[in-house]
Parts: sequence; C-alpha cells; structure tokens
Amino acid sequence: MIPLDMLPIGQTAEIADVLGDLNDVKRLAEMGMRCGAVVQVVQQGSPCIVRVNGCSLCFRECAHLQVFVQPVATVA
Repeated sequence: MIPLDMLPIGQTAEIADVLGDLNDVKRLAEMGMRCGAVVQVVQQGSPCIVRVNGCSLCFRECAHLQVFVQPVATVA
C-alpha cells in the first residue's frame, strides 16, 4: 500500500484507505474516491489529476487528507 501521490503516471491502483477529516472523506466518496474504487494517475504534483469511474478529478496537495492505494498488476 502506497500514498496516491507516489503512484506513477499511467499506473492503475485500487483505493485501499482514505484518511482525514470525516467531511473531506465523505466528499471524496461522493466523487467516487472510496475504498475499492480503481484510479489511474494522469498528472502528478499539485494539482494531481486522477481518473476514476471515467471522470478526471483534480486535487491540490492537502496535508490533512491522505489516500492510500494498492497498485494493480497489469497483464503483459
């Protein structure tokens, strides 16, 4: 399990945990960023852009909110 911001561009991963203020965690869940969702990093840094459920979401760096993911193995 690694922080979402450590996932390389283009890599796909499953969200394993979302930590932070309850309201922030709920808001992310409303946007599809919840445990079990599959995400792909489009752009690293701040802002970070990820694709989830066919939508692109943009996030600025936030010290009090952390998303942890489990990289998904790709079939070669």
